[in-house]
Amino acid sequence: MTYLMRNFLMNFCKLICLAITLPLQLMEFLGLYGMYKRLFPLLAYNITFSYNDKMHENKRNLFRDLCKFCNTDGTLRLLEIGCGSGANFKYYPHGCTVICTDPNPHFEKYLQMSMTASNHLSYESFMVASGEDLMAVQDESVDVVVCTLVLCSVNNVPQVLDEARRILRKGGALYFLEHVESEPSSWIYFFQHMFQPMWYYLGDGCMVTRATWRDLEAAGFSEIQLRHIEAPRVTFMIKPHILGYAIK
Repeated sequence: MTYLMRNFLMNFCKLICLAITLPLQLMEFLGLYGMYKRLFPLLAYNITFSYNDKMHENKRNLFRDLCKFCNTDGTLRLLEIGCGSGANFKYYPHGCTVICTDPNPHFEKYLQMSMTASNHLSYESFMVASGEDLMAVQDESVDVVVCTLVLCSVNNVPQVLDEARRILRKGGALYFLEHVESEPSSWIYFFQHMFQPMWYYLGDGCMVTRATWRDLEAAGFSEIQLRHIEAPRVTFMIKPHILGYAIK
């Protein structure tokens, strides 16, 4: 199949998916789609266990050196953007102080359950806030910012990264683990673009067609450690991942 034929077929199928989602688009326009935000935390909480099991080694290796970003007094103050139900808590070091933020207030019930299970941490607060607007957090006040499976669904990735840089102290780090767009020549790329209109609504605004590594590379961090991986045993649409950290 030639590139032009493949591109035509992809866009044609995408139009069909757009047509199928017209009722959902209307619900969103009328404000009725907000009801799904009450249900989504329950779905995300249950999916968390499966995803953590499949990505355990990757997460463990990613977060194992968090302590090297401790403050001069040995403490570690960490803010998690889009904390959801607290899927990352068990990977954080003993005694770490965690600030939780998420734009969906309905996650709090499940967040409390994860907090109880991870009593090796100290929890400072839970703030209902988008990643683009963390104005309640002071400049250069945290040692580490974490975002996992978050940059796929925010409205403005560069703005979120600007906020992360603002609240990080000099020498602090942003840790990330995100699914991303696949190589343009791959069939995963084809299906990502084809099914994106439906995936957006099923995943509460999730985008599988973002080349997030480009935003990270352009965000102005002094150093970036970034790897591309194929996530094991996850849905083919989100197999391509990036993970690593960026130092302010």
